[in-house]
Amino acid sequence: MGAPPAPLAPRARLFPSLAAVYRAQLSRARVARIPLLFVATFQSVGIMVLMRGVVDGGSEARAVVAGSSVLVVAFVALNLLAQYFGQLRAGGGLDHYATLPVPPAAVVLGAAGAYASFTVPGTIVTAVAGSVLFGLPLTHLWVLVAVIPLSGAALSGLGAALGLLAPRQELATLLGQLGMSAALLLGVLPADRLPAPVGWARDLLPSTYGVEALSRSFDAHPDWTVVALDLAVCAVVGVLSLAVATWAYRRAAVR
Repeated sequence: MGAPPAPLAPRARLFPSLAAVYRAQLSRARVARIPLLFVATFQSVGIMVLMRGVVDGGSEARAVVAGSSVLVVAFVALNLLAQYFGQLRAGGGLDHYATLPVPPAAVVLGAAGAYASFTVPGTIVTAVAGSVLFGLPLTHLWVLVAVIPLSGAALSGLGAALGLLAPRQELATLLGQLGMSAALLLGVLPADRLPAPVGWARDLLPSTYGVEALSRSFDAHPDWTVVALDLAVCAVVGVLSLAVATWAYRRAAVR
């Protein structure tokens, strides 16, 4: 009789695998994406400077500052992540990840978390600069502690899903840029200035609820219940979009 087969190694646990992928992606993004983060921040600050010439204050100023701040998240977490996964899929990089003993969810969540974390400095700089530029209070900017991760989760999940589901790399890049353009146009412009059909499209965009939460925090006495509801929408969309992205990764990796 032959020797009994050696027992298989235990399956990798989700959270240690997620932490390892997150650290690896963050290190890679720090080297490759810092110039693009400067571009995203400079773009948002430039938009606010331009809008300062036509907006004096009030709700319009709050919309411009909040929309420009969340735009940094959209540029990195949605646009760049869609390009990254599209490129990874087209270049065979998913085959490399598929050979690693880590759960598919760890790969998607680790990459999405790293890209979302990478938006923190640019979003804070934009929000503070915009508040000073338009004379808005800085008192409640602590709400960024919730706006950045929840908006980042929703937008990075959407970006990863676009990159993994697009049939071609070029299409993934196009969809990511279209999503960022929608976040720009529908987030920076005040909602009451938009035509009704465009307003409905704005309601479907997950970044809208991060913009609304940040915009309401500029009030002297914010309605925190409404702010919490806006953030809850971001959280729900984040969970759903990341689940879709995980399913799309598993589907693409086994083909």
